Amino acid sequence: MRLVVDLNRCQGYAQCAFLAPDVFSMHGDESLLYNPEADEEQRENVMRAVAACPVGAILIELDERDMSALTPEAQGAR
Repeated sequence: MRLVVDLNRCQGYAQCAFLAPDVFSMHGDESLLYNPEADEEQRENVMRAVAACPVGAILIELDERDMSALTPEAQGAR
């Protein structure tokens, strides 16, 4: 799982930092810092952070292991 944040879109609401503090943090009032290679044990927190971002600035790039774990129906939806 690799994270990509559109820092031009990010408005600094910090919902991600609240929900996944081991992955996201705020530097100052508006600068977001994040680990693009979040640990697997952070997956649930990261997914919550992605869903909570009010501007949709956080994306998850799935790797081969992630893709192999998807159901055939979900793979067809790509």
